[in-house]
Amino acid sequence: MRSLFFTTALLASALAAGCGSGISLDEPIEGPVWQLEQLGSELIEPSSDPRRNAQIQFDRSSGRVSGSGGCNRVSGTYERSGSTLRLRQLGATRMACPSEAVNINETQFFAALQATASYRLQGSSRLSLLDAAGRTVATLSTAGPR
Repeated sequence: MRSLFFTTALLASALAAGCGSGISLDEPIEGPVWQLEQLGSELIEPSSDPRRNAQIQFDRSSGRVSGSGGCNRVSGTYERSGSTLRLRQLGATRMACPSEAVNINETQFFAALQATASYRLQGSSRLSLLDAAGRTVATLSTAGPR
């Protein structure tokens, strides 16, 4: 009986320590529109026209991701388990972008989406996409007030 009590107490303390860390093993990213803030270490200036901002949105019910690179629409599927995130079957429209800078940012953003292997949330309003080596390839934030 004493060993059962000790085992139960040890398990309860381990669970409490994990809960107190503030780390969720299944942090939801679905729902909000995530706007691109940074590609690697380069800050991305938001457009005066919100429709021209690079953004993505994850839909849990369909397992689809959709968004924009600032010029072209992008969509595909995604799989998420814990902090692992894989975007697959990404396709984009091929319209001409209004400037070379938008075209370059869009190409880099789509490449970052393809390279994503995991993610990290900072609070509920900042999302970092990480490559297989753990490097941040893109940082996004929710469209609402921060």
